[in-house]
Amino acid sequence: MKATQQLRDEHEGIKIILSVLEKIVKNIKDSKPVNVTHLKQIFDFLKTFADKCHHGKEEEILFPALGKRGIPNEGGPVGVMLYEHEQGRGFIRLMVEGLTACENEEEGAAQKIISASENYIQLLRNHIEKENNILFMMADQVLTESEQSQIFDEFEKLEVKKIGLGKHEEYHHLLKELREIYL
Repeated sequence: MKATQQLRDEHEGIKIILSVLEKIVKNIKDSKPVNVTHLKQIFDFLKTFADKCHHGKEEEILFPALGKRGIPNEGGPVGVMLYEHEQGRGFIRLMVEGLTACENEEEGAAQKIISASENYIQLLRNHIEKENNILFMMADQVLTESEQSQIFDEFEKLEVKKIGLGKHEEYHHLLKELREIYL
């Protein structure tokens, strides 16, 4: 499998979580009951899988490989992706802070979750489209089959290092469970 295809496949799982989060945000806005455990699981998925693992593969392995092939980190599509990764981390922090504030029954906590979640969902959906339709297509053009294979192998090692054995499968189960409940 091409390394870029693995990243595209991971985007599909991330998009499911974004749709679930969008549904939960609508429930919050409509003053419907919200399963706090599900929110915690979603935020864990976003912090651990989407950011630490998926973005880690891009930042630590793919982007440097692209740099060696003449696509620099500064400016251009890679620079934009790095900037958006940082923006996403900020929104995740705000979502988690909002949830903590909700648990402490602080005023305005729900609005903090709503705002940060909506901003994150919009950012990530646009980000995924740019990666799938611009950056990964560039990568497919400049990276050889051998390089793609080597990067894929490095992705597998990074995943075990960043999230541990079996965690990927746990997240697949979570995606299936939340999709059945919310979508």
